[in-house]
Amino acid sequence: MPLSPLLRDLLTTPGPSGYERPAAEVWRAAARDFSEDVRADVAGSSVAVVPGDGGGPLVAVVGHIDEIGLVVTHIDDEGMLWFTNVGGWDPIILVGQRLAVQTQAGEIPGVVGKKPIHLLKNDEREKAPKLTDLHIDIGAKDGDEARSLVRIGDVAVISGEPVELPNGRVVSRSMDNRLGCYVALEATRRVADRGGAPGDVAAVAVTQEETTFGGATTTAYSLAPQIAIVVDVTHATDAPGIPVREMGKHELGSGAVIGRGPVLHPRVFELLHETAQAEGLPFTVESHVGRGTSTDADAIHRSRAGIACGLVSIPLRYMHSPVELVSLDDVEAAIALIAAFTHRLTTDTDLLR
Repeated sequence: MPLSPLLRDLLTTPGPSGYERPAAEVWRAAARDFSEDVRADVAGSSVAVVPGDGGGPLVAVVGHIDEIGLVVTHIDDEGMLWFTNVGGWDPIILVGQRLAVQTQAGEIPGVVGKKPIHLLKNDEREKAPKLTDLHIDIGAKDGDEARSLVRIGDVAVISGEPVELPNGRVVSRSMDNRLGCYVALEATRRVADRGGAPGDVAAVAVTQEETTFGGATTTAYSLAPQIAIVVDVTHATDAPGIPVREMGKHELGSGAVIGRGPVLHPRVFELLHETAQAEGLPFTVESHVGRGTSTDADAIHRSRAGIACGLVSIPLRYMHSPVELVSLDDVEAAIALIAAFTHRLTTDTDLLR
């Protein structure tokens, strides 16, 4: 299964939390291929609705369009940019990375720099760098030139094209969670191709999951679905160092991961489970036993009088890095599962707990 042009466009278009518009515009353009009702809002989130034909519940399929990034906090007189994180970074990953800085005039290149290893003292060599040890170099000759190109609050993402590996595996930045938005689009497209589901189905790309859950909060309120299937990534447990006994077993190639836990509605879980079995789709189950799922479901399930949430995840290695790695077979399994799930809902589907 090769990487689709649409998924490549989504993965390579910048969109850190709070600055998602370029990626959102790619998503909306694709949604117009199958939906005559594509909406955007002031939070930056997007919705594409496919009408139902049988009076069933409105189902929202939700991915978050934002990615982690960096934001400029200071420009010094030597022309170096100092920054902090947008979303969760391990600082050691940033050392030596090439960046695309998003400015008012367009994208400019930069690199993340730090003191060279030759100049580090012995005790410094034994410590991981902190964000405050790192800076961005855009090649400016001094602070005035840097300030003419970049403003405080400009954001940056790591540069790099997706790389296709053997066995249908792909490496890229922003898999978390352009994958979820792609699955939402493609599952809803399949519903449209089949002439609709019993109820309306809405593909949704929400903003700011990595920082505030803002887009999920506002869209859950305005759209008011009866059911929401949140699509995100989870840790693939076949990478070294992953505690399988704590997290369960969700290897690359094992299919979609169906979430189960207090935030997630038990009837929605059972319907997803039954659908996967009936359709012969590969899947595993992940338990979320803590206070939440660390996904948009944590915001959506408590909107208004409550929304019945399910969670479908894709196993991913090296989360929050520029080399996030997935199996495209698992992406396909998630799309097929959610599309089939929408057709199992009826006017009699009981969502009371």
